[in-house]
Amino acid sequence: MKFKFIIGLLCLFSGSLAAQTGEIKGTIIDQDSGEPLIGASIVIAQTNVGAAANSYGKFSIQNLKNGEYELEVSFVGFEKLNQKIEVKEGNTTQVELTMKPSALSLGDVQITQNLAQNVSIISALDIELRPISTSQDVLKIVPGLFIAQHAGGGKAEQIFLRGFDIDHGTDIALSVDGMPVNMVSHAHGQGYSDLHFVIPETIERVAFDKGPYYANKGDFNTAGFAAFSTKKRLESNLFKIEGGQFGTFRTVGLFNLLEPKTTKDPSLYLATEYFRTDGYFESSQRFNRFNTLLKFHQRLSDNKTLELSTSAFTSSWDASGQVPLRAIESGQISRFGAIDDTEGGQTSRVNLNAKLTTDLSDGGIIENQVFMSNYDFELVSNFTFFLNDPINGDQITQSENRQIYGSNNSYWNNWNLFGLKASTEFGTGFRYDQVNDIRLSRTLNRKEVLTDLARGDIRESSVYVYAEEQLELTNRLSLTTGLRYDYFTFDYVDALTPIYERQVQNKGILTPKFKLSYEAGKNLNLYVKSGIGYHSNDTRVVVAQNGNDILPKAYGVDLGTLWKPTENLLVNVALWRLDLAQEFVYVGDEGVVEAGGKTQRQGVDLTIRYQLTPSLYANMDMNYTDPKSVAEAEGQNYIPLAPTFTSIGGLNYEGKRGLRGSLRYRYLDDRAANEDNSVVAKGYFLLDAVLNYEVGAFDFGLSIENVLNTEWREAQFDTESRLRNEAQSVSEIHFTPGTPFQARLSVAVKF
Repeated sequence: MKFKFIIGLLCLFSGSLAAQTGEIKGTIIDQDSGEPLIGASIVIAQTNVGAAANSYGKFSIQNLKNGEYELEVSFVGFEKLNQKIEVKEGNTTQVELTMKPSALSLGDVQITQNLAQNVSIISALDIELRPISTSQDVLKIVPGLFIAQHAGGGKAEQIFLRGFDIDHGTDIALSVDGMPVNMVSHAHGQGYSDLHFVIPETIERVAFDKGPYYANKGDFNTAGFAAFSTKKRLESNLFKIEGGQFGTFRTVGLFNLLEPKTTKDPSLYLATEYFRTDGYFESSQRFNRFNTLLKFHQRLSDNKTLELSTSAFTSSWDASGQVPLRAIESGQISRFGAIDDTEGGQTSRVNLNAKLTTDLSDGGIIENQVFMSNYDFELVSNFTFFLNDPINGDQITQSENRQIYGSNNSYWNNWNLFGLKASTEFGTGFRYDQVNDIRLSRTLNRKEVLTDLARGDIRESSVYVYAEEQLELTNRLSLTTGLRYDYFTFDYVDALTPIYERQVQNKGILTPKFKLSYEAGKNLNLYVKSGIGYHSNDTRVVVAQNGNDILPKAYGVDLGTLWKPTENLLVNVALWRLDLAQEFVYVGDEGVVEAGGKTQRQGVDLTIRYQLTPSLYANMDMNYTDPKSVAEAEGQNYIPLAPTFTSIGGLNYEGKRGLRGSLRYRYLDDRAANEDNSVVAKGYFLLDAVLNYEVGAFDFGLSIENVLNTEWREAQFDTESRLRNEAQSVSEIHFTPGTPFQARLSVAVKF
């Protein structure tokens, strides 16, 4: 009773304080698309007090006395908006503000104590300035993230971020419209993330950040996350074709099936993409990919919005795989040759997604989402050639069929405690993966199965609940705390054992989060982030280890600043450290479990965005990391393939007469390929260029990869292998050669 009485007094007291003053609540949206402008800055001109639009485009300014106030609203890439609002004490004034797109200008950027807004600024800048023409470019939006393709274009990219060789997604959480991309307990590798089902032209925004500090992000969120959102509606129809060297052809169509006259009208559009290429290898890749997306969006009532989408994706390819350095140096094969050119694969995915958003009368928001996917995968590889089987070779095939079912549900609202502005978010949901006939087999010529190394069925489920509280202690100081709990059930039936036996393990994990942000001066923000994240391990690891040490934790801390020293310069610097606990790894290529030890990574990230002239922009990301294995002796503690220094940047030109272009570079330093650094993976420096000219409804484009025609190694591994005529095996660098000079022409028309 005492507890309830105290809570009642607090609510009564805080409510009475709120009643003495007025409040402005509102939503900021894009005039053309109807999308919320996340991170838009709202400032009261008379007081310089303001707020930032949250992930729903909503904002709140409290403790206002009677009078007329002028709101100054700004967001990068939109015209500044000034609007007068009448406020009465004890009342809440509701507004919906629409902003019109305009020329991109860093002058519109304002830095505050709101961390979500500051990150959204970088995201909005990069989407506007970076040309995105392929699925691979989608991932490159995240500052400091590198990718490598090494299996004919159809396999998910290898990812590098913050000193991690993330493989195909072990330590970055990826999602599209709330649906998880990472595949748990995958046939090829834990966290396997294939983003090729995303059509680049449909991307509306990308929310990203680094580190394990976000309560609404769970599995795989250690090095960071990237959440992609596709357009709710189209501004116009689009048809685009492009083609280039090596038999490359691509066509994209975006079509309004309904013609909404306002952002409140229902919208239905269809997007399609077809891509094919023979590739630059001596053996044709014969790569084909087809994508389609159908998306419906409608405001059902004044406070309910429904979003429905279905998408389908399929691709198939041949591949030349990684080639051993000695075979090229001896002249046995050329740089673009192959030891085994029968590699390749095929994959497909069908998604259904539904989300209902409800605006509550008190300004709160409830989101309810359900989704499902049907996924097929088959990958044929040969990494060791004739090491294990000198007669038939070492070709392996990994395959699976999977259904994913899930739901995400959240509640968000602003509130007031003793005159302090606060916001609360609660979330809960589940994910269930039904993986049938997950298989690793030794095969011959992609047709004949010689033997099964691993085969079975997996049922993996997880449920989660989280809470996050943000409190503005002052107009300059903001505190965010969060707590998340995930509970997993791992279920495996081994088809290769003589008896039927379900091996089941359960495990839960609690992960706290903490962020403190301080607006030290005009356009200067200082922050500290700390928290615990994790990534799950493969179900076959979990049951093999009897549930011990199978949800390894990641302990992270970031100290950083976001600073705008001049009107046209934006700088983000972060010092960080991330420690990973003991973990076990399922090696999908061998069907075995390997133990891994504790690791430590620490480094510095530098992000610079600079507007040289009204039409010319420069950007650069530099990332230095010191990665090491904690338990190993000095000199034996290198983490294989972990990047130590990377940099991405370039120049972008946005002319007023329809001309735009970019010249971008990528630099990856040499790095250790094994534990004692006796084998080195060579770095590279590349230049890419894009030029577009828009006249009327037409847009003509030219894109060039590897302008300098540099010979570089895209994916590299220290692998033990044996060629057909070799008596002994050799351990050395095996690599996939990167693309040579490659040009593409495109033409698009809007109607």
